[in-house]
Amino acid sequence: MVTLVTLRAYWRFLVVVYQFFPLIVAYTRDKRKFVLFGGSRRVTSEMRIKRAEVLLESLLTLGPTFIKLGQLLSTRPDVLPPEYIDVLGSLQDDVPPAPWSESKEVIEEELGPLEQAFDSFDTDPISGASLGQVYVAEYEGEKVAVKVRRPGIEALVEADLRVINWSLPLLMRFIGQARSFSLENLADEFAKTIREEMDYDEEAATLEQIQANFEDDDTLVIPEPIHERSDDRVLTMEYLPGTKINNLAALDELGIDRTELATNLQRTYLQMIVEDGVFHADPHPGNLSVTDDGRIIFYDFGMHGEVDPFIQEKIVEFYIAVANQDVDGILDTLIEMGTLSPNVDRQVMGDVMELAIADARGDDIEQYRVNQILEQVESTIYEFPLRLPRNLALVLRVAGVVEGVCVTLDPDFDFIAVATEYLTEQGYREESIQKVLEGVGQQGQKTAQSLFRVPPKLERVLDRADRDNLTFNVRLEDNKGVLDKLAKRLIYGIFLSFGFVATVIVYSLDPQNLIAVGAAGVPTAFVAILLWRSFRSRKGIKATPQFTRQNLRQRREE
Repeated sequence: MVTLVTLRAYWRFLVVVYQFFPLIVAYTRDKRKFVLFGGSRRVTSEMRIKRAEVLLESLLTLGPTFIKLGQLLSTRPDVLPPEYIDVLGSLQDDVPPAPWSESKEVIEEELGPLEQAFDSFDTDPISGASLGQVYVAEYEGEKVAVKVRRPGIEALVEADLRVINWSLPLLMRFIGQARSFSLENLADEFAKTIREEMDYDEEAATLEQIQANFEDDDTLVIPEPIHERSDDRVLTMEYLPGTKINNLAALDELGIDRTELATNLQRTYLQMIVEDGVFHADPHPGNLSVTDDGRIIFYDFGMHGEVDPFIQEKIVEFYIAVANQDVDGILDTLIEMGTLSPNVDRQVMGDVMELAIADARGDDIEQYRVNQILEQVESTIYEFPLRLPRNLALVLRVAGVVEGVCVTLDPDFDFIAVATEYLTEQGYREESIQKVLEGVGQQGQKTAQSLFRVPPKLERVLDRADRDNLTFNVRLEDNKGVLDKLAKRLIYGIFLSFGFVATVIVYSLDPQNLIAVGAAGVPTAFVAILLWRSFRSRKGIKATPQFTRQNLRQRREE
């Protein structure tokens, strides 16, 4: 039996195809210049920007699910080129509120009659988003914030998720194998994330967990959920008004130290990611406010992330490697996290890292920003078959947004200095140094053992050489078949020489016997042609550079 959700999905599929049809045609022409024939065409940066703007408009037209999808895509430089990342980064989760009558129906279905659930209720929402909207009410004499899931959003999201799954095979035709893997993972990630964000029971649990992690910290405030007036579609919590964190004039009027505020924000996120493993994943200025005494208020925990201990350890190592300008350490960390393939060209990626750090670094070694480094590295990710683990992509996005807020508060804010100080206070840098010292000690021990083992072995080798009894086994790696080609040429040359000599001898013995001369000369001529063709063909020994400094400079200039 065909369900209403399935029927809606069929209709939405047609709508989505109609919206994306201009982009589908453009990408098809990239493969075949004239659709049915002709070679591929070069796509310039300007073309990508225009297409990204068309994509942005299409996502906005398609509504809540696709707005959320666009926001997620803006965090995935392993899936989209940098031009798309820049354009989609401006996508705001801000849509007109649903009619009050529909929101009231949701509240009463979950909590009973409105007049019995709350003392009073302001029907004008104070904020609206694609999945829900927030109202102010009064409960037991206290102001509360009531977050209500948008009416009918569940059926729309489920239909759109089916459309996305149906669309994947079509999208696979325009991207490489590695990005196909990333795109499939992204689709699964998006389905999981958007369902979690619609589940207000899950958000309440996250609120309480992060509250417990910061119960002794007086630099931030997290609203308290009110369980007796909450359900999976309605979340009632403590009402905490404040000054928006990007309202610099108001903050200055309150006499708040903006540098200290930025430092507290950065340290809070470092604790969430590095120590606690659960973090608020949507830190844009609309979700951050400041109390009159300078504490940071966090709103909207619907989008949150989790980091396992292994990734936490690697993030710490990454921060320390960046602070120390240790390019090899950065690459090792990215490989261990699964972001880079172990077979990656380290020279190529090392050049990218060095250029990124050199470009972002000021006169003082500590005066460069992680966000600038991430932007430079992300701009190259699309050029390589990289895969970003789900929560690592969220961490990258959070790091970038938080650093942007901090720089807004204090243009001279030193992200690395704060991170380095925090890691030092928590003992991470000492642990890193201890690991290095342990490694040096182990290496020294192995070296000392070798000093005792090598002389006897060397003496045995010299004795065998003196007795003319020393042999070597040599293994050559020849992935491109160069040695095979050289061996064929050598064999062709030997046969050609032999055939030429044989032909001359036959001719000198009996110049009139053309059959005998032909029997010797024709095979010789055939071998000569094979030898000539082997020198004409260069297949297997030519190479095209994957990446150059000039390539990077040209991309950055564009």
